[in-house]
Amino acid sequence: MIRPLALQTALALSVFIAAPALAQNAPAASAQAVASAPAAFTLPALPYAPEALEPAIDAETMRIHHDRHHKAYVDNLNAAVAADPALAGVSIEDLMARASTLPAAVRNNGGGHWNHSLFWTLMAPAGQGGAPSPELAAAITRDFGSMDAFKTAFNRATTSRFGSGWAWLIVKDGKLVVTSTPNQDNPLMDVAETRGAPILGVDVWEHAYYLKYQNKRADYLAAWWTVVNWNTVNQLYAAAK
Repeated sequence: MIRPLALQTALALSVFIAAPALAQNAPAASAQAVASAPAAFTLPALPYAPEALEPAIDAETMRIHHDRHHKAYVDNLNAAVAADPALAGVSIEDLMARASTLPAAVRNNGGGHWNHSLFWTLMAPAGQGGAPSPELAAAITRDFGSMDAFKTAFNRATTSRFGSGWAWLIVKDGKLVVTSTPNQDNPLMDVAETRGAPILGVDVWEHAYYLKYQNKRADYLAAWWTVVNWNTVNQLYAAAK
């Protein structure tokens, strides 16, 4: 069941993220579109100006996070893939699905690239992210009891993640599940403790928040909820379920 969900997630991403060649006219490239060119993976453009998420996330953090950290993952991934002819033209989803068999450089940088390509689309300027669809809201109530209970579970996943990593809301066997992964792993990987189709995720590496929030991860998360792009989450849920 995991491969179809992975593909559905990538297809849903393509609804609202344009291919790299169109970056000047549309937001950003999907994780699937990034991998479409066999020669290289590319850095997607942000789907908003770096300052668009203020005050939740400051412009300088966004520039450093996207222009340096994400770019480094792309550059390092390209170098790692180029070193192994057997990986030429392999999609990012296929790399994730077989992460356990790949060199650490491919797993770590491939995960960093996929995770961030999704992450940028999961945020929008405050007031522009919409709200959970009736279908998603009903699923959240079904699987967690309430929206507040879901947020509590999600917040716990972020604050309990030791060191660097991510927290996720995924679809697994038709149900919504909160999970977390270390470093740049994600729930599409065959090494993930809980596998499924990610529909919401937050980066809790310190580089995502340290300039503004220092070590106050909980404060960062509280602000991040104000810029969640539920429009994107709704589309990912519709595809993944």
